[in-house]
Formats: sequence, structure tokens, C-alpha cells
Amino acid sequence: MCGRIVRSSSRQVIATEFGVSQFAGGDLAARYNIAPSQNVETIIRVEGELRLGPMRWGIECAPGARTRPINVRAETVANSPQFADAFRRRRCLVVADGFYEWRQEEQGKKAYFIHLRSGRPFGLAGIWMLRHETDGSKSATCAILTCAPNDLMAPIHNRMPVIVAVDGRNRWLAAETTALELHERLVPFPSHEMEAYQVSPLVNSPRNDSPECIRPV
Repeated sequence: MCGRIVRSSSRQVIATEFGVSQFAGGDLAARYNIAPSQNVETIIRVEGELRLGPMRWGIECAPGARTRPINVRAETVANSPQFADAFRRRRCLVVADGFYEWRQEEQGKKAYFIHLRSGRPFGLAGIWMLRHETDGSKSATCAILTCAPNDLMAPIHNRMPVIVAVDGRNRWLAAETTALELHERLVPFPSHEMEAYQVSPLVNSPRNDSPECIRPV
């Protein structure tokens, strides 16, 4: 599962890292505790160019649906009646600098921050759909694909978000990519390239959104 995200990189850093040339929205303020139903920054391919823009986290499978999943299992997404079409035609990268996960311990759940050792932002494999607003307008919603955990994540949780490797980003976003190619990218990210450490209970509330959230305890 992936239920909280950190996105602290600036628009310029993201543009350089991912090769983005189009932008929707203004300057990006750093976010240290993004929760479901809030906007996440995503990258999609539009007429051959990469565009960065916000989508609401929690995919709307049908107009007015009460349940809006924030995660979708990578193992079943291609055959899911709800998500198969989005997997084929509407894939995105959810931009993150890290994410949180909670480990169940005797004293209760403890929060961990997980990020790349390089400190670089990365792209989480996502799918998206349009949401039909009450005023007749439409907005984009998304969900993050999850897979089995790597060696780093296994002691913390039994799932982890799919991190798309740098050399796989273009193929993930390309319309012509085959189902076989897509599934080859839905695997646990190498654990030696990641780091995890415990953080304070501040992250338990999405009202707390500051650098203190990612400070080690």
C-alpha cells in the first residue's frame, strides 16, 4: 500500500529529471505529507511531449462512485474490469521524493519514510481517469500501482508502490507500449538504491505538512 507521499522538488528540478516541457498549474510549493483526496503532481504524454500537472489522488472508476481507490494491484490491473482500460490507455507517473509506510509493532504502528539514496525525485507507476464534477466540468483522478515488497520494504509492509526505473519512464508513458513491456516494469525497485528510517507520529495527521515530517527520530 502507499497512503502518503512527499513531493519536495521544485518544478525546475522535476522538469530536468523527467524531461517535462509542458506545465499545468503554477509554481509548486513543497509538500511533505500528501494524503488521499489531495492533489498529486503527475506526468503524462500529450502529443509526444511530457506534461506535468495535478490530479486528485483517488481514482474515480465511474461517475459518482463512492469508492475511489488510491492503490491498484499491479498483478491484476490488466484484467480488472474497472482499471484495464486505464492501464492500456491512460498511464501516468506520480512524482514523489519519498513516501511513508507504517509498520505494526508491539507498541503500535510506527511511521517510516522511504526515499532514494540518491535524493532524486522518482516516478510512481499510475493510472488515471476523468472525474465528472457536479457543475458539469471534468477533472483528472489517479491511483498508484503497488507490487510485492523488496528486501528493504518487506519488514515494514507487505506491499510497496511501483517505482518506474529511469530507463523505463518513456515506455511506461508511450501509447504503443505492449502489455508485456508494461508488466516487465511492474516489479519491486532495487532495495540497495533505497533508504528507510523511522519518523515521528506527526505524519499520522495530514494537517501536519512541514519538513519536520521527514526528520529521523
